[in-house]
Amino acid sequence: MQLQLDNIRKSFGNKEVLKGIDFTFEQGKIYGLLGRNGAGKTSLFNCLSGETGMDSGAAFLREQEVSRPLEEGDIGYVFSLPILPEFLTGYEFVKFYMDINQDKIDPGRTLEDYFSIIKFEEEDRHRLIKGYSHGMKNKIQMLCFIISRPPLILLDEPLTSFDVVVALEIKKLLREMKQDHIIIFSTHILQLAADLCDELVILNNGYLQEIPPETLRSPEFEEQVIELLRDGEHA
Repeated sequence: MQLQLDNIRKSFGNKEVLKGIDFTFEQGKIYGLLGRNGAGKTSLFNCLSGETGMDSGAAFLREQEVSRPLEEGDIGYVFSLPILPEFLTGYEFVKFYMDINQDKIDPGRTLEDYFSIIKFEEEDRHRLIKGYSHGMKNKIQMLCFIISRPPLILLDEPLTSFDVVVALEIKKLLREMKQDHIIIFSTHILQLAADLCDELVILNNGYLQEIPPETLRSPEFEEQVIELLRDGEHA
C-alpha cells in the first residue's frame, strides 16, 4: 500500500504554505516529517485529513496497482492539541468509539485490553476527560487508531506530552504496528525522529524533500538537517 500525494497546494491569504507537494509514502515505515515552526506540517496533515480544504492537488491510496482517493475513514489523526468530548469519562468515550467501529476492531480484544495497551490506570478510566492531563488526552487519541486500525496514521507531535516511560511504550507500540500502516510522524525534535523513524522528509519552502538514508546514519546528522532547514523562508 502507498500514499501518493499529487501537487497539493494550500495558501492562507497571500501566504502560499504548500507549493506543490509530490511524494509517495510506503506501508511498513514510520516517516519523520521535519520542519520549522510555520513551515506547514500541520497544514499538510489538515489537508490530508480533510480538516482543511486543499486549493489544488489530491491524495490517493494505492494498493495492488489500484488507486483511489484518500477518504476520511482511512485516516487516524492524533492532534497536537487533543480534541475529545470532555463531558464523558475515558471509559464512556472508548466504549462509544468501539461501538461505532465494531466492524474494524480486533474481536479478540476487550475494552479493558485496550486500556492496558496504553497503560491507563483503572481509577483514571472512570474520571471525566475534562480533568485529564494533556498527556492522558493524547493517550486516548492514540488508543482510537489502535482500535480502528486505519491504513494511514498522522501523528502531530504527540510524544512531547508524555513522560519518558510512556513515550518509550508508545514508540514500541508504533514499531509493532507499522507493518500494517503508513505512519507519518511530525516533530521538531531531531533525536526523536532519528530514533523512531525509518525515513525522514523535510517540509521547507512549501515542498517536501527526502533526507538520504546515509544522512540519517551520519554522526553529523543534526548539523546537516539544521543546515537544510536554515535555507528557507519561514512564517
